Amino acid sequence: MTARHGSPAAASRDTLAALLAEGARALKLDLTDTQSTRLLDYVALLAKWNAVYNLTAIRDPRQMLIQHILDSLSIVPHLAARGPSSALDVGSGGGLPGIVLAIVLPDWRVTLNDIVQKKTAFQSQVKAELGLANLSVVTGRVETLHPGVEVPEKFDVIVSRAFAELADFVTLARHLVAENGAIWAMKGVRPDAEIVRLPAGAEARQVIRLDVPSLDAERHLVEVRIDGRSAAAAS
Repeated sequence: MTARHGSPAAASRDTLAALLAEGARALKLDLTDTQSTRLLDYVALLAKWNAVYNLTAIRDPRQMLIQHILDSLSIVPHLAARGPSSALDVGSGGGLPGIVLAIVLPDWRVTLNDIVQKKTAFQSQVKAELGLANLSVVTGRVETLHPGVEVPEKFDVIVSRAFAELADFVTLARHLVAENGAIWAMKGVRPDAEIVRLPAGAEARQVIRLDVPSLDAERHLVEVRIDGRSAAAAS
């Protein structure tokens, strides 16, 4: 992914705030002052911890805002339409998109999952510093998680931004999808070849073209529904 326009090595908080406000308007999102502040604080934490923990290849806070925050915000209108829900972010890494969802959808219950301890340690630090009571963090492989044990429940929304090929994502996570829930995969170019390889019982219901403000790259969101019988068999 490449962002439009050049940027200095480091951007001031005011510059980032203006970029965030402009991006939110383009996405038709009405962020509160508290939500905007938390998103900017999250970028600051990501930049700080990244120096030691290598959470992302992106070093410039301005590019973090564009390629991570605005990219994650671009899926919010499509998910928020279902109303308050539970969500699992698989392979969350630095907390994307799950931390962004927890900030802007306070009525949602969001769980972050990653197998790398240093990444979930960072996620827990963000939860504490930003006061995100609706956020939980779980370390471990998604295929080993059980509702009511490692995670509190099955989930209405299971999302991933950069986890695996679509078929693998569905195979590993389908046992955690709640009734009437769905798996949502954030992708770059339209993943038609991956959709063809979806396992039995999984159907791509929609492929949404995302327009991420200030980002000159193709982005898509794929919704996959799981047949009730196959989901039960995977449990």
